[in-house]
Amino acid sequence: MPPRVLFQSPLKAFTGSSSVQNPITVLSLKPCKTSIRAGSIEARERRRHDPFLMAQSRQRKAANLSRQKALREEREAALGNPVESKPTPFIESLQSLQKTDATIESESADALNHFLKNDELNQALEYSKTLTSPLENPERDTADPQLEKEAAERHLQEHRNAQEAISRIVNLANGNTKDRTRVNIQKCIETFGRHNTDQVLPPKPEAITHESAPDHLQKAPRAGPDTGSPEVQVAILTTKIQNLSRHLQGTNKDKHNKRNLRLLVHKRQKLLRYLRKKERGGPRWQNLIESLGLSDAAWKGEISI
Repeated sequence: MPPRVLFQSPLKAFTGSSSVQNPITVLSLKPCKTSIRAGSIEARERRRHDPFLMAQSRQRKAANLSRQKALREEREAALGNPVESKPTPFIESLQSLQKTDATIESESADALNHFLKNDELNQALEYSKTLTSPLENPERDTADPQLEKEAAERHLQEHRNAQEAISRIVNLANGNTKDRTRVNIQKCIETFGRHNTDQVLPPKPEAITHESAPDHLQKAPRAGPDTGSPEVQVAILTTKIQNLSRHLQGTNKDKHNKRNLRLLVHKRQKLLRYLRKKERGGPRWQNLIESLGLSDAAWKGEISI
């Protein structure tokens, strides 16, 4: 029996391969991929060779970045500024005293320098006027009314000059920043001290105690103004933070005071967290936050300046 010789049909185009390929075999060797993952190697290669897909990818990335930036700005705006306070009447009164102008506003005119008060100053001036008044001649027959009148007018003019000089000395506009900060601290103590706020704010509700709980002795009554409570310390720190923040707005290279500002802000954050935990959002906490105009960024989260 003669051997069989396999040859290609002349009607079929020559593809460059002598072996006959079955379509089923081709599908089994190279399966078709109907879906490609977005981050796979095939997808990256396809985008690299297709400019339209590259443009779409860049457009999606730019849209995502812009959306992330907008959301970040919205969260920061809702959280607030950890350093600056909102403009409240108490904050505006503190800022009016920190001005370096030659005049003090009428609402802050009661604040005097050198630990003086208006009533004490007026009493001292009246007492000095009485001491320096000219004495009348006991012998009224030999007294000269014209000389007494001139002496009284001279004494009145000297008293006016002395009163003007004293008013210039005790005026805060002629003091330095340290004097203004001291007056603001005294105002914080008088506003948030518990020797005054206990009479206005409702007391903290007492906890329910069991019959078997030991009896604790009552605390001794407070003597003098309150300077150690958390709300007073927060108000004092807010005054110092405002002073440093106003100073750093005009200079960018004062690294020492910038570090001091960071320390004061973090110290105030610790006190605010303690007060919130202690009062549990009570009236004392609400009064402090509303008066100082502090936002959630002053005590919540991580502060980076």
